[in-house]
Amino acid sequence: MKKFSVVLASAILFVFIFHVSFPAASSAADGPIKLNYSNFFQAAHKNSILAESWCKEIEKRTNGKVVVSYFPGGTLTPAAQTYDSVVTGIADIGFSVFAYSRGKFPLLEVIDLPLGYKNGVQATELVNALYAKFQPKELDEVKVMYLTAHGPGFIHSKTPISTLDDFKGKKIRASGIANKIVTALGGVPVGTTMPETYEALRTGVVEGSVGPMEALKGWKWGEVVSSSTLNYASAYSTALFVVMNKQKWASLPPEVQTVFTEVNQEWAEKQGKVWDEIDAEGMEFVKAKGNKIINLTPEEDAKWAEKVKPMLDEYVANAKAKGLPGDEALKFCLDFLKK
Repeated sequence: MKKFSVVLASAILFVFIFHVSFPAASSAADGPIKLNYSNFFQAAHKNSILAESWCKEIEKRTNGKVVVSYFPGGTLTPAAQTYDSVVTGIADIGFSVFAYSRGKFPLLEVIDLPLGYKNGVQATELVNALYAKFQPKELDEVKVMYLTAHGPGFIHSKTPISTLDDFKGKKIRASGIANKIVTALGGVPVGTTMPETYEALRTGVVEGSVGPMEALKGWKWGEVVSSSTLNYASAYSTALFVVMNKQKWASLPPEVQTVFTEVNQEWAEKQGKVWDEIDAEGMEFVKAKGNKIINLTPEEDAKWAEKVKPMLDEYVANAKAKGLPGDEALKFCLDFLKK
C-alpha cells in the first residue's frame, strides 16, 4: 500500500508538472480555440461577406485550431457598442466605426476630416499607415487586426444640391466628425448610425445623408434619395476597425498569432479594393434608377473646401490640448494623399 501511494503521488506530480510546463498540449486536447466575431454590416453586404471570409481563412490556415463564429448585422453587439464590447470580452473580435464612440479616439479623428479623398484603397492605406507610424495609445485596450476607411463621403439627398445655398438649412444625417462637416457647409446634422439611416430618410426625419457611394446600394439609400452631389474637394472618409480582445489575443499560441498577422495584412488590402468595388456598384445602382448625379463646378467645389478648412486647424488645436501630435498627424495625412 505504501509503494502504491508513492507511485500514485509521483504520477499526480508528473501530470501537474507536465500541464504547467506544456499548456499548449493541454489546450490542444480540449479542442479548437473558439472565438466570436461581431460585425454591424448586414449579412448580404460585401463588407460582411469579406469579413466572414476572413473567419474562414483563419480557420483554414490554422488547420482548424481556431474556429470563428460570425455574427453580422449587429446581432451580437449593436454598432455603437461593438468596440467597448470587445474591450470587455462580450465579443472576441469586432468590426465597426470609430466615430460611434465620439471623443474616444482623438488622434484617429484626423482620418475623418474632409481631406479630399479620392478612393477607398487610398483611405484604407492611409489609416493603416497612420496607425503604424503613431501607434496611438487610444487603441491600447485592444489588439488591432487591421483598420480601414471608406471611399469619398458625398452628399445624398431627396432634392438636388448643386450649391451651398441649396445645402443651407437641410437636415442631413451624419455621425462623428461628419456632423461638423454638415454644420460647416450650412446644414443641420442629425446623428444616426448606418443601420438607422434608411428609415430616417424614408420617413423624412432627415432630408439627406453623407456617406460613400456604396451606401446607395449596400444600405439601400438609393431607394429613398434622388440625388448625389460629388463634392470631391471637401470629401471625407470614416475610419473603421477590426479589433480583438487583448486578453484573448495574449492567450493565443505564437504560431496562431502569426497566422492572424499574415491574414490581417492581406485582408486590409482586400478591404480597400472592396470599398472601391461597391462604390462603383452604388453609382451604377442609382444611375439605373434615374437618380441625379451632380458634379460641382470647380469654383463651387473650392467654396465647399474653404468652408470646411477651419476644421483642420480645430483638429490640431484639440489634439495638442490633449498632448497629442495632431499637427504631425495631419501633415502625415496630407503628404500621404498628395502622393
